[in-house]
Amino acid sequence: MTAIGALATSPLASALIAATLYTVTYLSFVRLLRYPRNWHLPSLPASLATVVLATFTVAQVAVSPDGLDLRALAVSAGFIVVMFVVIAAPAVDFIPGTSPVIGFLAKHGNYAGVCVLGPTLVIGYAVPNIKFQGVLAVALAIELAWFLRHRWTDRRRLYRLDDHDLLVLQTQAKGDPEGFAGKHGIRELVFPDSAGAGWLGCGKDTQPCPFNLHLKRLGLNTAPCCREHMRDLSFYVASCLEDMGAVHWIDGGTLLGAVREDGKLLGWEDDVDISVLLDGDVSWQALVAQVSEQGAQDGYFVDVFEKEGFIAISYDPPGYWPFRWERNRMRGEIRLDLVVFRHAVSHGQAVLERLLPKGTMPLTESGAYGVPREMVLPTSTIRFLGSNFACPNKPDAYLQVLYGDFKEVEYTYIDAAAAETRRQTDVTGIGRKTG
Repeated sequence: MTAIGALATSPLASALIAATLYTVTYLSFVRLLRYPRNWHLPSLPASLATVVLATFTVAQVAVSPDGLDLRALAVSAGFIVVMFVVIAAPAVDFIPGTSPVIGFLAKHGNYAGVCVLGPTLVIGYAVPNIKFQGVLAVALAIELAWFLRHRWTDRRRLYRLDDHDLLVLQTQAKGDPEGFAGKHGIRELVFPDSAGAGWLGCGKDTQPCPFNLHLKRLGLNTAPCCREHMRDLSFYVASCLEDMGAVHWIDGGTLLGAVREDGKLLGWEDDVDISVLLDGDVSWQALVAQVSEQGAQDGYFVDVFEKEGFIAISYDPPGYWPFRWERNRMRGEIRLDLVVFRHAVSHGQAVLERLLPKGTMPLTESGAYGVPREMVLPTSTIRFLGSNFACPNKPDAYLQVLYGDFKEVEYTYIDAAAAETRRQTDVTGIGRKTG
């Protein structure tokens, strides 16, 4: 046997192959998490690719010239399942009523993987399979890098909570905000003096505030830092579209805030919605190219979903290949959804249609979702975030299509108990309504 052949069949080479397979499987899996973070099911090809890679990893560990190592098979398969559940928890913990286990893992997502590896290393020692030990070694390196990277960069700025934020906090905390913060592990809440509460705000060099807990589980207002970043995103993307000459308008909950809340973001807004019309020189390819190039240049993460017809633009900066998709492990995300509309005719009426459903927007003849063209075009303007933004020609009628009685405050996606507590506060008229 040649030296190269001997090296290829050596235990060390086998361990390196297993470690490489785990790394590729991990990268495929964290890329897959982009779908649930954006409220979509993962695509079948991407899901199958991840399953196949995981299967190859387990097979590499368990199969040897001497046959099948059943202990190594069970331990490696169980390890990958447990690790990937831990890794996925922050991305899937966004619906009230999610398993408490998932909620716990999401809460400790920055270091849960490192903690799981502790007992697993003991198992790895008890199962003397060098290929499995190679998998453990690279998994430990990945988890430590994830933990340390965010620990070193987590430098936050102190914001004062305004009167309405304090009112909502006091209501949900039943008059004991410090105890409430401790019970729910809200590390961002601080109480520097008797004058009120402060918020250790997120930035581009930190992880975002955990929206899924603060807004949807506890019914708090959007953190002041996140409101500031959403404002920046709104102006940034609108400016990019204006430079392209693209027809666009604020949409969804963003338009609802502009109309119902006198030009403000909704109280518990978790993203910004802008729609853009593909027409003339503004094609899908041109839009993607321009937004992607501009985002990379200016430090915004751009994620393209061609099949669904939208682009997600996030406040955090783009990462470096091949670990750019690790951001999907974050517990929150400050994002603007840029959804495309196209001209169409449905049942003899000129419409603008989109691929994704939105509120109660009706189906078009082609199976997409749309509104009458004259309801949007030509676009008008509305006061929003202290400036003029493009909006549908008939914003009230547009919102009526999306939400029915849009003036009625609804507590969408918020835990029922937290929503009821907040509803009682809003009904009293103390503070402004923010649904």
